[in-house]
Amino acid sequence: MIYTEKLPTAEQFFELFETTGWNAKYELNKDEYYIALKNSWYCISIIDNEQLVGFGRIICDGVVHALILDVIIHPERQGEGVGKDVMDKLIAKCKKHKIRDIQLFSAADKAGFYEKLGFKNRANNSPGMEIEKYW
Repeated sequence: MIYTEKLPTAEQFFELFETTGWNAKYELNKDEYYIALKNSWYCISIIDNEQLVGFGRIICDGVVHALILDVIIHPERQGEGVGKDVMDKLIAKCKKHKIRDIQLFSAADKAGFYEKLGFKNRANNSPGMEIEKYW
């Protein structure tokens, strides 16, 4: 497997992204999502036999706050340690830059995986809200 900070192609990423089912909510095309990837602070891609099998990215201010998102592992490769490799590299990047607050946007059914890596659910009285797309 090849680990690279180089962005995958828009086609490679979108093929992996489509395995998640998330696009039913976002309704993005490959070019729109690629713009988001290019605006990331850091990305890690894992390529095996010329196929993108793992991906994760960070948006960050470079000092205080970082948000890990779009951690996607191809369904056929889950359970092989690829997800842990992606997360280890994302967290290491934050630690290298002494980021004080690392947040995570993840699928609800993956909480157990992230807890093993040290993440914990926010307390009910913690700040944090979102606005859904209504337009």
